[in-house]
Amino acid sequence: MSLADALLAQLDQLRQQIEYHNRQYYVLDDPQIPDAEYDRLFRQLQQLEAEHPQLLSADSPTQRVGGAPLERFAPVAHRLPMLSIRTETNSEPEGALNFDARIRRALGLGEADAPVAYAAELKFDGLAVNLRYERGLLVQAATRGDGATGEDVTQNIRTIHSIPLRLQGEALADVLPDVLEVRGEVFMSRADFAAYNQRQRQQGKATLVNPRNGAAGSLRQLDPKICAERPLSFFAYGLGEVQGWDKLPATHLEVLDALQALGIPVCEHRALAQGGAELQAFHARILGLRDQLPFDIDGVIYKVNGLELQRQLGFVSREPRWAVAHKYPAQEELTRLLGVDFQVGRTGALTPVARLEPVFVGGVTVSNATLHNMDEVRRKDVCIGDQVIVRRAGDVIPEVVRSVPGSRPADARIIELPSQCPVCGSDVQQNDGEAVARCSGGLYCSAQRKEALKHFASRKAMDIEGLGDKLIDQLVERDLVHSPADLYHLRLEQLAGLERMAEKSAQKLLIALEQSRDTQLQRFLFALGIREVGESTARGLAQHFGELEPLMAATEEELLQVADVGQVVAANVHGFFQQGHHREVIQALRDAGVHWPRLERPVAAASSPLAGKILVITGTLSRPRDEIKAELLALGAKVAGSVSKKTDYLLAGADAGSKLAKAESLGVKVIDEAELEALKTAEVS
Repeated sequence: MSLADALLAQLDQLRQQIEYHNRQYYVLDDPQIPDAEYDRLFRQLQQLEAEHPQLLSADSPTQRVGGAPLERFAPVAHRLPMLSIRTETNSEPEGALNFDARIRRALGLGEADAPVAYAAELKFDGLAVNLRYERGLLVQAATRGDGATGEDVTQNIRTIHSIPLRLQGEALADVLPDVLEVRGEVFMSRADFAAYNQRQRQQGKATLVNPRNGAAGSLRQLDPKICAERPLSFFAYGLGEVQGWDKLPATHLEVLDALQALGIPVCEHRALAQGGAELQAFHARILGLRDQLPFDIDGVIYKVNGLELQRQLGFVSREPRWAVAHKYPAQEELTRLLGVDFQVGRTGALTPVARLEPVFVGGVTVSNATLHNMDEVRRKDVCIGDQVIVRRAGDVIPEVVRSVPGSRPADARIIELPSQCPVCGSDVQQNDGEAVARCSGGLYCSAQRKEALKHFASRKAMDIEGLGDKLIDQLVERDLVHSPADLYHLRLEQLAGLERMAEKSAQKLLIALEQSRDTQLQRFLFALGIREVGESTARGLAQHFGELEPLMAATEEELLQVADVGQVVAANVHGFFQQGHHREVIQALRDAGVHWPRLERPVAAASSPLAGKILVITGTLSRPRDEIKAELLALGAKVAGSVSKKTDYLLAGADAGSKLAKAESLGVKVIDEAELEALKTAEVS
């Protein structure tokens, strides 16, 4: 063996030894050597790497704290969205039965059918993250963010000793996934939280409020050395994107077992439950253990165990049908309701917010709490001046639970919904059967302005590249933009004067604005932000009416003739175009040069050979995927995100990857763009 080979072998052995002892100490709580011996090994590795810097590797234990402080976190687009899980509102054990009943109905199971197998886990009170491993090496870590885009916190994640920098264990003997995204929760244990705060107090420094804030705040430190000083832990609970894992398990619990075999921490409190009764028993058992656990939880999670059943159940409103969070009752305290303010949200929803005598509840001092809506105010019988019970709903959002019977003062005042928006003065409207009241100001209301502009500029709307959230915030706060039409009157000197906007960036934005003037009717309709009008509905309206004028003049009865438009959507669309200020904004946009081609009515989807067919799109194509998807949907096809036995066609472009391989293995017909055009031509011939 050469000297170089011997050195590499020594380095590799030291790194493996140190990572082994890290796992024994931080994950298994079973240290095998004294701290002094661990320190000796670590110093030996540091010395060798310092003497031979060319042999330093990214997965070395010495690299867990490294790198200069960041100026900001870079955005990370999740390959697969990190979707939220629906919450079971019944915090009593019967909530488990409610979930089981919904799943059985969705699967078409009767009373005589076998119980559904579920995975039951804990709901950790921390911060959700996505860890991306490529060929076994940790290459990126990101927060959940809004589910579609998070923040790059790789440097800070590397300081958490329980997270392996390289996958390990017996599971790697057979296969090393090309890509493995592990999703889980970063948290701070109660003991670590208490010890950290004790040290801070002894040093006269600020303490953390509670373990959850401690975890979230630590992970969002721009300096990784600060994060490294704070004791954080991690538990995995699922997968994101996976490529090249041929032996992917068939059930959720087997996935967790496989992750654990790869050296990734997984909570031991997980169980297989057959049917709702066993879920109910798990809920009760964990509730009894809650105060004894070494970390905070705010409930339990139920998931259908079979991954194929999960795919069959799918999603609704960006939430998986096959999972639910069953929370425990939150902490409650007593205080007095001093007044009520009405906040206007991004969709115009008016939310009554209680002003309270400050009270410490759920680890923080609370002086404001939500009353949700006026139906809740009446149901809870709450008046200004009442003594009220306040709860941190889900240990995050404070809410007023109810007033205290018999304690109402003589001067208590009834809470009334304002008839005009407190921000813009537009009429407040409340549709029959809806609990939420809304400002009708829409694009005109400044409270909705920022979000309306962000939506207007988004990729699937007007697609104005470079007009990001922070820039929109500046434009609104500096009173430069009041409506979307004002965007098209911005000048170079105005943009160049904004924070982090040089003249070159400003010029690029002006070019993007100019390009966005030439759009499509369906994009324009989606960009207007009409309630309940998503991409699909906007496309249907555009194809049905062909032009904007007849749509704006349409009655609710005429709108109901559009496919997939029901009574609520028809009322929202009709009401939107009846508002004078909405018509003014639309006219201002057209005066600014926003235009689109008139649409011809499409050939009836029912006559297309693609009607009812399931297609998957992969690879690099000559046109944007969204454009192709829109055409396929108009022809009555269904566009799925993954290949299965039910897939009829895979439309494959250049550099098609795993989807192409899977289609070929399943015998799914693979077509290119020319063959797709031939199918469409056959439809009209």
